Amino acid sequence: MPKPFTVNTNRFDPYKTYRFLVYFGTGTEPVAGVSKVSALKRSADVIENKEGGYPIIRKGLGRYKYEPITIERGITFDRELEDWACAGQRLDKGAAVASLKNLRKQVRIDLLNEQGQPVRRYTIHRAWVSEYQALPDLDAGTNAIAIEHIKIEHEGWERDLTLAEAEEL
Repeated sequence: MPKPFTVNTNRFDPYKTYRFLVYFGTGTEPVAGVSKVSALKRSADVIENKEGGYPIIRKGLGRYKYEPITIERGITFDRELEDWACAGQRLDKGAAVASLKNLRKQVRIDLLNEQGQPVRRYTIHRAWVSEYQALPDLDAGTNAIAIEHIKIEHEGWERDLTLAEAEEL
């Protein structure tokens, strides 16, 4: 049986889901306060081919579809998320204004090990915000953090295969 880690040969447990960073565009600073990112998922259409005289339906690979990604974060004074979410349409004194220049961005998600070193990196291509929740339900009877969330549509993601396994101490 092959070892699950090539550099850290004494490690056997998989990476945890609670250590990650999200970056927008070409920025070098992570987005502040991100607490949750939905799974990266893709699926393919199935093309069925029925041949005359044969009782079996043959199946082939069709087009790929990438599922939207949702990002949640605690509300802070940072406007980066809101500015991107409003690029498609912003109301300026009641009149709709759009910024197609700022609509699509590249998004990067880094999965980190326990020491905070990146171990997996995914790049999401031509992403844009299709849904934005600026405020959650406000309730004076609860003891919770105010969360904003966005739903991101995109044209695919890929893993950065140049990222090597970091040696853990």
